Amino acid sequence: MYKLKTKKKAAKRFRVTKNGKVLAKATGRRHLLSDKDPKSKRQMRNNIEIKGQVAKNIKSVMPYS
Repeated sequence: MYKLKTKKKAAKRFRVTKNGKVLAKATGRRHLLSDKDPKSKRQMRNNIEIKGQVAKNIKSVMPYS
């Protein structure tokens, strides 16, 4: 069987953990940070877990992760 290719666009944005969870960076951390309160900025530091069908789609484009 031939080797499957990883979609590099997805590999740069998502990470699959050892247990199979799909993690992504939280949105909203690029600009206009002076208007956001410190609590929301602090919570956006953490990665978020992606669940459901979206996670399955991400895993399908990253076959070796």
